[in-house]
Amino acid sequence: MVFSQFVVRILLITIAMHASSRPLIVAHRGASADAPENTLPAFQLAWEQGADAIEGDFHLTRDRKIVCIHNPTTGEYATPNLTVRKSKLADLQALTLRSPHIDPTPSPLAASVIPTLAEVLATVPQGKKLYIEIKSSSKIVRHLLKEIDSSDISASQLVIIAFSGRVVRAIKRQRPSLKAILLATPRYRTKGRNLLPSSQQLLIELRRTGADGVSLYAHPDIDATYLAPFHENNYELHTWTIDDPHLAKKWFDLGALSITTNKPETLSSWMSRHKKTRVAQPEKPMATRAGKIE
Repeated sequence: MVFSQFVVRILLITIAMHASSRPLIVAHRGASADAPENTLPAFQLAWEQGADAIEGDFHLTRDRKIVCIHNPTTGEYATPNLTVRKSKLADLQALTLRSPHIDPTPSPLAASVIPTLAEVLATVPQGKKLYIEIKSSSKIVRHLLKEIDSSDISASQLVIIAFSGRVVRAIKRQRPSLKAILLATPRYRTKGRNLLPSSQQLLIELRRTGADGVSLYAHPDIDATYLAPFHENNYELHTWTIDDPHLAKKWFDLGALSITTNKPETLSSWMSRHKKTRVAQPEKPMATRAGKIE
C-alpha cells in the first residue's frame, strides 16, 4: 500500500513537470462542429479557429489513392452508397457530400467533396500538425509513405494514429522517424469494475508494436492511477474527443500532450483566457523508453 502511494506521488510530480506546456488542440476531423467533417472547408476553418493540429480519417481506394473519410462507405454522407476500398478516386470525388449535422442553408461550408491525403497535407501551415488516423489495413502504409515523401511536409508535423496494432507496427518498422500513436477505448466491457483494456494490457501492446504513445477515449473514470504505467515508461499520452473546457483541464492536469476536439475555437479560447501559455513540447527520447521494443 505504501509502495503504491509512493508510485502515485512520483507520477503526480512527473505530471506537474509537464504542466507548463499546454496540450496541443487537435481539431477532430477539422472544425467538425461548424463544418462537414473530414472536408477541406472543415480543415481550413480549424486553422482559422486556432487549432494547433487537425485530425482526419484515411482510407485506401481501389486505385491505391488515399482519401479522407471516416466510414468505409459513403452512405452517411452522399448517394449512391459506395464502398471506399472498392471504388476509384474519380467516382468518390464525383459525390457531393452533405453533413447531417450542418445546416445546408447559411454557407457553402455545407457541401463539399471527399479530399485526398495530398489535398489535406497541403492545408497544413508551417509549425502546425496533421494527425493521420488510418482506417484501412496495413496495406495502406507503403502508399502513405510514398504520399508523404512526395509532399513538402516534414516528419515532425505528422502523427500517425490507429486502433490497429498491425498498422502502428508497420509504420514504426518501415519509417521509425514517424511518430505513431495507438488508439484505445477503455470501457467497462464486463460485469467487473475495471476498465478494459487495462493500462497493463495497453502497455504490452505499446511494447509489441513499438508505438510512441497512446491516445485514449476520455472515459470519466480514467485517473492518475490508470495512467501511471504510461508516464512511468515514458510513453506519450493523448486523448479524444473533448469539447468541454473543464474536462480538457482535467486531462491537461493528467499530462495529456494533445486534446482532440470538435470545437477547437472553444478550447483554444479557454486556454488563452486561463493563460495556459504554449511552450515547446518536449520530444520524448525513444531510445530511453523502458521496455521499448524496436
